[in-house]
Parts: sequence; structure tokens; C-alpha cells
Amino acid sequence: MKTIVIIPARGGSKRIPKKNVKEFLGKPMLAYSIEAALESGVYDEVMVSTDSEEIASVAKRYGANVPFMRSAETAGDYATTADVLFEVLDEYKKLGREFDNLSCVYPTAPFVTAQKLRDAYKAFVDADADNLISVTPFSYPPQRGLIFDESGKYVTFREPEHVNTRSQDLPTIYHDCGQFYFAKTDKFYINQSFAVGKSVPFMLPETEVQDIDNDEDWAMAEIKYKVMLSKK
Repeated sequence: MKTIVIIPARGGSKRIPKKNVKEFLGKPMLAYSIEAALESGVYDEVMVSTDSEEIASVAKRYGANVPFMRSAETAGDYATTADVLFEVLDEYKKLGREFDNLSCVYPTAPFVTAQKLRDAYKAFVDADADNLISVTPFSYPPQRGLIFDESGKYVTFREPEHVNTRSQDLPTIYHDCGQFYFAKTDKFYINQSFAVGKSVPFMLPETEVQDIDNDEDWAMAEIKYKVMLSKK
């Protein structure tokens, strides 16, 4: 079976300028995803989809392929990850190359390692699933979350029926880690999402998960990454 990993890394980051190539503990953020993918041995093709010549240059320097640049349509603010992945798959078809499995690794996921990708790929294949998605449990039960009422002045329970429910009696709810995914390519064309169809979870500890949307997130990611390294 042929498997491609697509690392979507556009150049239009606004909250953290040049986030994908900004130095993270000694090397460009994007490099971590590329190196993990290459080292894993899972993929027949490791490619970066970007509209930025600077990102393309960094990607090639660290060993990824950039056989074509992303179109203006999929480089806009409203393009989805699925839009990007479909474009890449279609462009490869034009080059005479098709893949049985599709993987997506985000460029701002320094916690992704080659071993995690190997383990995830094995779990995906063994489960004969449509997809695999990396997940972690919410640190606090969402069922007991608070929302503003209609006045916009006061907060109230989102699910009042759980006001007095003990946390340990509520089912665990998980969220997408935003790190990496696998899918059977034909199923992805049908489902158009990694969370639709038969999706097997790959559990990650909360200490190795961090959204990076602002400077505080970036600092927290560096702390968590150092902790992860210290455990090895």
C-alpha cells in the first residue's frame, strides 16, 4: 500500500507571523513534523503544501518534497484542510501517482515523533478503520461548562442537568489534538473528514498536546516539549 503524508503550511499566519518557520527551540517549527515523518518510515511520499516560497525552501532543506505550490483558492482564510488535501491528491493524480492511504501532519506539531507515527499507522491498519485521529481527553468535563445567558451579563451551566453530577460520573469526552491523522484515501473522498466514518482514536497525553495560536501558547509548548524530552 502506498501512503502519502501532506503537511499543510500556508504562509498567511496572522496571530504569530511566519509561525510555520519561526524558530522553536533551535530549528524551524515546520522541521519537527518533516523530520518525524521521514524518520518514521511509514510514508512513500512526504510533501509540504504551501503558497510561500520561504516555507517551500525550508521544507526542501529538511527533506520534504514540494512538487507544486498551493493554489490561491486553497491558500485563503476560508479554505479547509480537506480542500488542501483534495487539491494535493488531485495534483498527484495528474502526475500519475495515486496513494491508498492519506496522512496529514500539521506543521505546528513539534510533539509528533517518528514512533508515534509508526504506532498510529499500525493501529490504523490493524483496526481496518476509515480514519485514525489523534485525541486527548478534556482536562475538565465539558458537560459542566459555563456559558453566558441571554442577558450577556451572567453565566449559567450549559447543561443544567449536570449541576450536581460528580465529575467522575460523567463520561470522558475527547478532543482532536490537531497533530496527525490517517485515512484510507477512497474513504476520505467520501467522508471528507477524519472524524466521519469508522475513526479509531490514537490517545495522547495532555502534556504532549498544545494549540499554538499566540505567544503564550508558544511559550507553553516550549515548556511541554522540554518536559517530553526529559522523559526520554
